[in-house]
Amino acid sequence: MGSDGVDRPGPVYAFGLARDVPGLMRALESGDAAEREEALDWLGSAIWRGEEEFYAATARAVPRLARLAVELPGHRTDLLELLGDLARNAELYDGREPVRQTVAEALSPLLPFAHDADTDIRSAMVLLIAGCGREHTLPLLPLLRTRLAEESDPLVRGRVVTALALLDDNGDGRLHELLADPEPRVALAAAEDLLRTAELPLPGTLVDHCARAFAADPHEPERVLWPEPHKLFTDRLLEDPEAALRALAGGVPLALEIADHWRDREADVLPWALREMEGEAWELSRLAQLTCALPPELHARVREHVLPYLTADGPALRAAALTALARTRAPGAVEEAVRLVEEAPHPYDTFRAATAVAEEFGAEALPVARAVLRRLDDAPPYLLELLERFPEVAVDAVEELTRLLARTGTGYPPAAVAVLGRLGPAAGDLAERALRACVTEREHPSVSAVAAVAHHRVSGDPELALSFFRQEMTAGSTGLVMEWASELGPAAAPLLPFIEPELADGWPLAALAVWRVTGRTEDTVEPLARQAVEWRRFYPGRPHPLVTLTEMGLVPRFAVDPLRQGADAPQRIVPDLMCGDALHPDYVVRDAVRNLLATARVVD
Repeated sequence: MGSDGVDRPGPVYAFGLARDVPGLMRALESGDAAEREEALDWLGSAIWRGEEEFYAATARAVPRLARLAVELPGHRTDLLELLGDLARNAELYDGREPVRQTVAEALSPLLPFAHDADTDIRSAMVLLIAGCGREHTLPLLPLLRTRLAEESDPLVRGRVVTALALLDDNGDGRLHELLADPEPRVALAAAEDLLRTAELPLPGTLVDHCARAFAADPHEPERVLWPEPHKLFTDRLLEDPEAALRALAGGVPLALEIADHWRDREADVLPWALREMEGEAWELSRLAQLTCALPPELHARVREHVLPYLTADGPALRAAALTALARTRAPGAVEEAVRLVEEAPHPYDTFRAATAVAEEFGAEALPVARAVLRRLDDAPPYLLELLERFPEVAVDAVEELTRLLARTGTGYPPAAVAVLGRLGPAAGDLAERALRACVTEREHPSVSAVAAVAHHRVSGDPELALSFFRQEMTAGSTGLVMEWASELGPAAAPLLPFIEPELADGWPLAALAVWRVTGRTEDTVEPLARQAVEWRRFYPGRPHPLVTLTEMGLVPRFAVDPLRQGADAPQRIVPDLMCGDALHPDYVVRDAVRNLLATARVVD
């Protein structure tokens, strides 16, 4: 309902996907405060949406936005921040200079707000000036220097220090003086910029200044407020592992970040990682990953810290605690996993914990698989994956698994197919008939493809799978089904006329397929090795070129040095974008590289 008492569609509907910038600008001048607020939210989203057209349309409205910043005191801070965001993020879009220039040209009537009584408005003006960049704001350096001398708010004053550091080439002397400022935010801002320009390895005294200032006023670092070349002090510290460890000891919470950036630092950061934890499930998951790389003699410290969380009220926290304990091979972990599966089978966290127990305890975790079996009627599809590890348990549930194949439109058919395929001939005639139906009914092509491979494993007869894959490849889907088809091994030879043309283009997946089918290495090793030197992470259930090359027992000479250099590097190459709780994917790849180099024959 508007301020006039009349119901009308909200701005979100009136503006569709927020591309109607002129309509949003009209809404900013509406008499309805809620409408103005929502229009501001949509305009602000131009920055993070990544839609260049929307950003450009918003940028074209800069003169009007600047006028409204003067005319609408109730929204002044938001409008100034929006202008600053547009200028600062112009570097992410084509034609960035006109945007910054347009914002800079609109600054004149806004400059008095740099001295406003409102702290938030002063702060927004500092960020706006800095966002316009050195090329447009050099005449404003005296204004910023005046603000530095007069500003009473520590946060705003610290931001003035950063703005001056980014815009003024001659400010190093001032920054060194400000290291002794009594306000921690000001001293940290000075140290942060000096760190940015310091050479590696970072000076220990400067690192100490950073650590002392941060420890005196801990806060979430301001990551997105500044244009290039600003660099957050924590990011700069992480470029030097010894400096990062020194700052960590001084009170900067970087334990998990250090372990995520640098190899073989887990034991170094463990005491601080335990100290930094605040009882969140994600922290326990990260601790589980860190524990995978700890020497066994340090596992007791992790167990002692994590055990109290097993009695937490929420299943997510309990599951994360169990995951970390499993990585230490804690006594009682198997029994706890059974209890968790029985009491809370549906959360994904339960699956992660049960998987960790299965990975660490192997055959000792059979009771966990049996617990999944008891909950098969209502267990989520992903929990069924656990049965692939324990075929001796899954074989008792073939009838139930075949029934799950009929639950189309859910995640159950692919999970059940995978388990039945893992059983092979032990799945029997019932599974063979159910998988045949799954292939021929073609409810979903990807499920049918996996079912075709599983049918071959169960029946030993490749004809159904060959017929299915031949039809798919004839229809032009060779690239989509080639990997599955190659799992038939030599039995897939009739499909080679479809696969080998793909190898001519050097496609690694085609090289894998041809090798699986023929055992040929003369034209398949090189594409796989070129992919291997890219240091890609492993994905569950997907082939990896390092594993394939190791199975071949060959590595091309051109790949040896890049692989060895990557394996010996102190810094991580493969990031963990999924924040997992198992061994860091970088270590998984490094171990695979080392195994390949230790076992394979080098070929020219």
